[in-house]
Formats: sequence, C-alpha cells, structure tokens
Amino acid sequence: MRRTRTLAGVGIAAVALLALTACNSGSPTTPGGDTGGGEEGDKPLYEVAESVTLDGSPAYDAMVERGGPIIGVKEDQPNLGYLDVTTGERSGFDIEIARWIAASLGFEESDITYEPIASANREQALVNGDIDYYVGTYSITDSRKEQIEFAGPYFVTGQGFLVSADSEMTEVNDVSDFNGMTVCSATGSTPISNIKENYPEINTEEYDIYSQCVDDLLNGKVDAVTTDAAILIGYAAQDADNLKVLDGLFTEERYGVGIPKGDTALVEHINTLFTEGGDTWQAIFDSTLGQSGIEVEQPAVDPVG
Repeated sequence: MRRTRTLAGVGIAAVALLALTACNSGSPTTPGGDTGGGEEGDKPLYEVAESVTLDGSPAYDAMVERGGPIIGVKEDQPNLGYLDVTTGERSGFDIEIARWIAASLGFEESDITYEPIASANREQALVNGDIDYYVGTYSITDSRKEQIEFAGPYFVTGQGFLVSADSEMTEVNDVSDFNGMTVCSATGSTPISNIKENYPEINTEEYDIYSQCVDDLLNGKVDAVTTDAAILIGYAAQDADNLKVLDGLFTEERYGVGIPKGDTALVEHINTLFTEGGDTWQAIFDSTLGQSGIEVEQPAVDPVG
C-alpha cells in the first residue's frame, strides 16, 4: 500500500525557505544564541536549569556521571544540523533543540559532546549506549520504536524531491513519475525505504550522508535526491542557481528525539519540556528555520507507551 499524500501550498513555503542562508548558534555563555536586536535580543532563548533530578533515567545518570551529554547529530544538513568546518560552529534548528534539552537537564553548552551518526546507524548507537539521545531529522516510525524510544514529535515535514534547476521534472504528481530514473538518499532513511518498498521501478542510490547525493545530482549521476523537504530546502538555499525543490509533499514525517529503549523517564522529561515550552520552541524556530518567513505550528507530543 502506497503512502502517497500531496499537500497544497508547500510550494510557497519552499520558495520562502530558499532565502534561508544561515542560522544562529549557541555559546557556553549564551545558550541558544539570542533573538536578535535590542535589549530583548540580548536575552538567551533558554536558561540552564539548576538542581535537576530525574529519577529512573539510565541515560541521565550516565550524563551526570560523565559530566555532560553525548548527543547524536547530523552535521551535513544546512539550517538543521550543520558543522562549519572552518569555524567549528554548529548551527540549525535541530542543534538548538538538542542544546535546549541539554540545558533543561542542567548542562552548559561546554558540557556537550556532539557525535555525528549516519542515518543507518542511529538505532544501533542508542542501543549500544554510544550516545545519550539523538536529534537529527529522525522520523518516528513503528519499526524504529521496536528498538528505541522517541520523545516528541517536535517538528513535522514530509518527503520531497530535489532536482537540478534545468531538470525536465518540473511537476511531479506522484512518486511513480520517477519510474526508470535514479533517485538518491541516505542509507536507512525513511524516504528511500518508501521508494524501495513501494516503487520498484525507480532505481535507487544510497550513501551515508546526503551531501554525497547532492554531489551526484550536480554531476548528473542521479536524477533526484529525496528525503524530508526541510533538509532539501537547506541544500537548495546554498545553491539556488543549480538546485530546486519540487512542490508538494509525498509523506508525513514526524521528527522525534531518539532515546534508549525503556528510558521513559527521559521521554517524559523531554515531552514535558516541549509541551510547557511552547514559547521557547517558537523562539528557537524563529531564530533558525523561521528566518525564511514561513510560519509553522509546533506539533503536539505523542503520549508515552
């Protein structure tokens, strides 16, 4: 059974997001950066909590013993989870969400260790205890929930397609329009699994990171890159002359925070943070993805269990 769903109006949001070129990043002294401009802009987006207790959370206990969290992230997704190799600065919506969670647990930015994890290795990293939690365009699915827990969702997007600016694929009404073509994505990603399971006439290419797919697209080795539209828009923003995101979403992807299996105490803590921290969530969005001018509502979190 196909999971195909086209949503109207996405083209306007995509065009707006193409103007996005940079995001704020936090610092040890000002968690989450600032909101920009004036006296109010000097205030941090969130404060580091004091006297935190979280009974029944093995991951939190490990963070305390270690002196800080190890957070799994992406670092090749502009405007979401990105590492500037020149400055060493990390930026993006997901990075700020990860920092906000750490601050709510009592940890400064300087306490955080970031661990880049490829999409295909996320569950195993959590199962092995290599990371305490994961924030990086991580879609909540039933199969993943068999191995790990999820907090959230904290953002909702959908599967999209990135093509070259001179591509003949200017209008796609169904994923099957790519039959006979080659589509690239990250190994283990939900969108590539959707294509392999439901659209066998589409050829697929897979890499550990999306940037390799984008390179192949620019070099003419593949016809399109597919993943969540939010990720693709970030790449198109970097090279608007050569890349474009097609209108429409073809699935619904709900981003969650990956947590080790059985750690419901940490799930409940993060869900409470998201539920009670709507103003902070909005401030984080406005200072990152929201700089494009689009408006997005914070999704309600899922109940535990």
